[in-house]
Amino acid sequence: MSLPVPSPDALAASHALQRLIADDIGRQGGAIPFSRFMELALYAPGLGYYSGGAAKLGKDGDFTTAPELSALFGQTLAHVAAAIMDQSAPHILEFGAGTGKLARDILSELAAAGVALESYAIVELSGELRARQQAMLRDFPQVRWLDALPDAFHGAVFGNEVLDAMPVDLVTRTEAGWESLHVALEEDAAGAARFAWRSVPAGAALAQQVARQIPDADALPVGYVTEVHGAGCGFMATVASMLCQGRGAAFLFDYGFPAREYYLGDRATGTLMCHYRHHAHPEPFYLPGLQDITAHVDFTAMALAAQDAGADVLAYNSQAGFLIGAGIGDLMQRYDPADALRYLPHASALQKLLSPAEMGELFKVLVVGHGVALPQQLLTGDRSHRL
Repeated sequence: MSLPVPSPDALAASHALQRLIADDIGRQGGAIPFSRFMELALYAPGLGYYSGGAAKLGKDGDFTTAPELSALFGQTLAHVAAAIMDQSAPHILEFGAGTGKLARDILSELAAAGVALESYAIVELSGELRARQQAMLRDFPQVRWLDALPDAFHGAVFGNEVLDAMPVDLVTRTEAGWESLHVALEEDAAGAARFAWRSVPAGAALAQQVARQIPDADALPVGYVTEVHGAGCGFMATVASMLCQGRGAAFLFDYGFPAREYYLGDRATGTLMCHYRHHAHPEPFYLPGLQDITAHVDFTAMALAAQDAGADVLAYNSQAGFLIGAGIGDLMQRYDPADALRYLPHASALQKLLSPAEMGELFKVLVVGHGVALPQQLLTGDRSHRL
């Protein structure tokens, strides 16, 4: 692959993480589930992609998210939050807040609209991103940082591109049935150790998850590879439990599909993808700790996990459909087309957020909640029946 060369310090950090993963493989008898590899690659203390110090977002990072494109995204969600807080309490919680741009845009819009907000809590696992958030949000005394989700919450919850970074297991269909793809070590031609795939029979829990998650699993062809979203389902169950102990709704934006669209016969290599310095590629063993590793979200599995934990599935829609229903077009009218310097950047960003060829269709929003109802305009074009 032709990818940017990391700095010596970054390369040394990746090598340290590779040694840590290799030690874990040795302790586990020679192979670990891919979910464990992904967990260490992303979250190993001080070395993982999200727990280390490298820039993640923007021109110096690896990818750009919706809040970074335009304040319109956060401004629109501020009014969504206000509708939920009217039915619950004046609190917002964001999981994985990136640079803090979404929080700042929501807080600024609520303040301009005269909406009282008692607290804005952020759960952030990345030390580098938490530091950036603290700098960006220093003028908002309502903001506080948490190390974990609370047991109960009243208000609005947001997560933008959170579920795709949850560790996944990889499974493959063989002549003998479904097996788990583990990560082992092997020697390369020069005698150096490198990570390699090893197929092992799926345990009972993983086999049960495959049967529950993948429609017509046994009809898929031999050699088919896909993801099983155990960590994401666990997260959704925790969010649902938190909401059921209080009153509110969670809005989760991410790229993915419902199950019937996810596990298609021609998607035979799964959806796993890596992001390094704005380059996308499919090699998860490349420089662990320096690249993001993601998988598309199975929104059916996420909705079922929340529902099983007691929450209601309130809506599921494309990002474009949801934002249009939430009034993003009305907010765009704040900008005068005659003022090209201000208007054109927002118009361009709006096109990326809504266009089916950009983020509008690939990105979806799943809304789960307890004790609240969505405004009718947010249900226009709802696709919950496709979950």
